[in-house]
Amino acid sequence: MNTLISLHASVFDRIEKQDWLLPTLARFVFAAVLALYFWNSGLTKLGDGIFGIFVPSTGAYAQIWPKVLEAVSYDTSQLGLFHWAVVFGGTIAEFLLPAAIILGLFTRLAALGMIGFVVVQSLTDIHGHGADSDTIGAWFDRVADAHILDQRAFWVFLLLVLAVKGGGALSLDRVLANRHTAQD
Repeated sequence: MNTLISLHASVFDRIEKQDWLLPTLARFVFAAVLALYFWNSGLTKLGDGIFGIFVPSTGAYAQIWPKVLEAVSYDTSQLGLFHWAVVFGGTIAEFLLPAAIILGLFTRLAALGMIGFVVVQSLTDIHGHGADSDTIGAWFDRVADAHILDQRAFWVFLLLVLAVKGGGALSLDRVLANRHTAQD
């Protein structure tokens, strides 16, 4: 039994000391599973032309402000600067935050920003779009495929790993930290 315990400790102590492994894998999983989801969502919010980022599509307002847009008969010109700023900021966030996570640039802040984004997205889906109970789901049930509580809990957990651990050794954060240390 002591041999088994020693073998276990030997193997897993080495793995635990690899500070690059968990953050790098978390960033890889984010890139493989979520980055294109968010980037494609951001693309649906762009208006026409090269400056479409500044004139979001009606669909952008419909995604972020569904009840407000319906109340003004889908006439975005009746919405104010605040509504535009939220849509603009959300659109920018859908492009920049995933890129920052993949590159490992300001990883902790980007991960916290993405957690906030996922929380707002989930609340908008529930309250703004009226998600049904199957879509919302429930924890501690036998069904593990609800789009909001189940799926997004994994998203947030992945992002929490990055918020706590940072970008790891294979990140721009590490390059910048090394450069900063070398200058001191």
